[in-house]
Amino acid sequence: MVLHIQKTKMVAKSTYEDLRRQRVEENKKRMEELHLPMLSQSIKQSSSPKPSPMKRTTPRIARKEIVEVRRSSRVANLPAPVYKEIFFYLVLCICRIYNYKRRDLSDRVYASDAARGIATEKAEELESSLGDEFPTFVKPMLQSHVTGGFWLGLPRYFCTRNLPRRDETVTLVDEEGEEYPTVYLAGKSGLSGGWRGFSVAHELVDGDALVFQLIQRTVFKVYIIRVNGSEEENVSLEA
Repeated sequence: MVLHIQKTKMVAKSTYEDLRRQRVEENKKRMEELHLPMLSQSIKQSSSPKPSPMKRTTPRIARKEIVEVRRSSRVANLPAPVYKEIFFYLVLCICRIYNYKRRDLSDRVYASDAARGIATEKAEELESSLGDEFPTFVKPMLQSHVTGGFWLGLPRYFCTRNLPRRDETVTLVDEEGEEYPTVYLAGKSGLSGGWRGFSVAHELVDGDALVFQLIQRTVFKVYIIRVNGSEEENVSLEA
């Protein structure tokens, strides 16, 4: 029984091998009739990369062209800004600031409304006596102007009419002729860096009234009316 099963398996295996060999031979004949071996060989030969000849490249020489700097038509005829002068002013402001002693803000003194009004009135009288040759305005001092923040906002209408439309250095000249450069911020219409130096140097306090006279494009002549004198005058009038 076992020998019979083994013989049956051997016959089946030989039959499968004969069928497989026959199928392979038939496929070869079909491929030769269709010339497929030659076609595949030609495709391999055509697809093989051919070395390309060396290309001679000429070095590129950078060309230098002189191009005129584009400027707005509004400032095309104006001289170019000199930033060295502004830098010098800023350095001078910083040096002056570091030389000043820090104020003690614990003993702030606030001016009375009456004394503030008298000082402002005197400043307006002084402003009217200056004439109309140069633009002027009166600025009463507050605590934020003379202590702590040291920021001086200027009248917006005055800045729009008379001052530059960009940030520049604005010089303040006191009654003794001494100059104090400050930084004018056009977007905020006020004086920032350098104003502290002017305020501390002249011991400005709350209630003082200042008259600003624009004698040049970026130069102010500044007159100071002291609130202390107004307070003393007010006390004498009450007595």
